[in-house]
Amino acid sequence: MRFEIRHEIKNRIRIHLLRKRLSSREADIFECYLKSIGDVKEAKVYERTADAVVFFEDRDRVIEAVKAFSFDDVPADVHLPEYSGRETASRYYDKIVSAVIIHYAKRIILPLRIRRVIDTVKAARFMWRGIKTLRNRHLQVEVLDALAIAAAIFVGDYDTASNVMFLLGIGDTLEEWTHKRSVDDLARRMSLNIDRAWLCTDEGEVEVISSEIGCGDKVVVRCGNMIPFDGEVADGEAMVNQSSMTGEPTAVHKRRGMSVFAGTVVEEGTITVAVTQVGGTGRFDRIVKMIEESEKLKSSLEGRAERLADRLVPYTLLAAAATWFISRNMTKAVSVLMVDYSCALKMSMPISVLSAIKEASEYDITVKGGKFLEAAADADTIVFDKTGTITKAAPTVVKVISFNNESEDELLRQAACLEEHFPHSVARAVVECASCKGLLHDELHANVEYIVAHGIASEIGGERAVIGSFHFVFEDEKAVVPDDKKDLFDSLPDCYSHLYFAKNGRLSACILIEDPMRKETRRTVSRLRELGFEHIVMMTGDSSRTAAKIASEAGITEYYAEVLPEDKAKYIEIAKADGHRVIMVGDGINDSPALSASDAGIAISTGAEIARQISDITISSVNLESLIILRNISTLLMKRIRFNYRTIVGINTALIGLGMAGVISPSASAMLHNGSTVALGLKSMTDLLPDGHRLS
Repeated sequence: MRFEIRHEIKNRIRIHLLRKRLSSREADIFECYLKSIGDVKEAKVYERTADAVVFFEDRDRVIEAVKAFSFDDVPADVHLPEYSGRETASRYYDKIVSAVIIHYAKRIILPLRIRRVIDTVKAARFMWRGIKTLRNRHLQVEVLDALAIAAAIFVGDYDTASNVMFLLGIGDTLEEWTHKRSVDDLARRMSLNIDRAWLCTDEGEVEVISSEIGCGDKVVVRCGNMIPFDGEVADGEAMVNQSSMTGEPTAVHKRRGMSVFAGTVVEEGTITVAVTQVGGTGRFDRIVKMIEESEKLKSSLEGRAERLADRLVPYTLLAAAATWFISRNMTKAVSVLMVDYSCALKMSMPISVLSAIKEASEYDITVKGGKFLEAAADADTIVFDKTGTITKAAPTVVKVISFNNESEDELLRQAACLEEHFPHSVARAVVECASCKGLLHDELHANVEYIVAHGIASEIGGERAVIGSFHFVFEDEKAVVPDDKKDLFDSLPDCYSHLYFAKNGRLSACILIEDPMRKETRRTVSRLRELGFEHIVMMTGDSSRTAAKIASEAGITEYYAEVLPEDKAKYIEIAKADGHRVIMVGDGINDSPALSASDAGIAISTGAEIARQISDITISSVNLESLIILRNISTLLMKRIRFNYRTIVGINTALIGLGMAGVISPSASAMLHNGSTVALGLKSMTDLLPDGHRLS
């Protein structure tokens, strides 16, 4: 690719492709290619100028990669986003520029009579909006706009009417653009990201890369996993959570012949899906529609401000009527009508929320709605799951202890064969340990059954095999410890978590799992307490001794051990009934009831798909301090919403007063009102956190 260097400083370079401009698709391709280059920290491509800004560590590598690039031969590892938003931004930009050019060109070129005809025709559209609002028995800003424009035309002030309509049009376009961009950013964060799937073959189930799946292939999806493609159920039955696609709050029963959507999650059961669509067509649009139709985007504070704005409209009308009645001056009355509280509130409030959601995403925090940011700001209680949350997201196998004289490696191989089908950090630890030892664990078992918060049951070589917690293996399954191994069982170290594996009702192995606490946990707990959390609680299914050890290290004084999923949810329900606002943080299938019960459920990004699906917020698994950033963003958002409300009421009340006094004209009133509205909207789009706050 031919290019030239336009500007360069240390670790940053601006290059220009020797082309007039790029299409939106070409810009997306080139940007994704630049980001795929090793040592490139960030890249931004500008399609209108065919420029690219690249932040890097190795300059020579970037230069050579750009030289080797061609739009005709894009590397296979360059994965384009399903939707980048570039075309939408370009469309709205062109729309605003065209509106400005047409407005002022019309004044210069067209005769006065023709301009008046055009303005009258345009005014009819605004008046119709006002009439429809009244017909629906609403007294909102559309009525004020219609009256102001009609009054200006009635007194022959066509320039004022034209300016008002122009500013209203620009304001509507900016509001629509900002809202759409923010919603699209959120939708992209919520879009599908599944790397691997279980493919049905003649030899059995094989785990493959998702890109290798084609239409007509069959994939198996088990409890807790996300459905990777649109398709039809070919075998099995399951309860499927479709909230990300349809907004339905409860799981839907799916059986043979029924359609399923990519991105939905199997809550119970196992199904085989015949793939009908592997691309992303329509999936992004469905997510956007779900977001836009959902009241989740509105915090209660935002909703109260908007409702109050509508209630203020009659007072604006009353002020305009009083001005005309006292002064008999229509110009003064029109100046008052140019001002309303609703427009600014209804523009700045959603923009504030959506911009905060977008800012959170820059810290790998995905928030599914404004009311969850409000919950994060107001919460006084936070409940943590232990495994994969307070402790590291990647526990490791320390040792396998045999209780049936089979070799440790053989027992580990069998355990990995069962565990590889299920999304849990402990299951991943077992599978990874077997993989590191080079133990091939082909499908040795019959169909596997996952019992939430307990373990897995199947058959190996005709023997019933179970693996899971003490409660599941010994109390539910009634497994026993071999008589000659009881001393060994009693001497199992308490400093590790225990995963029990039994066959035919007899303990076969105990897998010791090291699950050390995250290094930032104690610091995070201390900081959360400083930020206003009165109750910080840890809940775990582990033994009391293990729970006490971790809680002590984390600085948590309130903890509960050997709890079931329903116990976590019950604790949260009781706390909420006592007037507390509660956040739940977890990563497993067993955390799902508690995540749903809380005011804001927070899932770890590497946790089970169903936990991420049900949760209201997702944070990165890299650093638990994301919770501190979330609290700060949400608190600052609530302060911004309150500030916006006070500012809007103050500015617009002053403008109404100036209009009533005849100090400002209707055009000036409209310009100041719309200008302050747009300025506040732009201010609401700025970051809440100061520069340099990003986690390393």
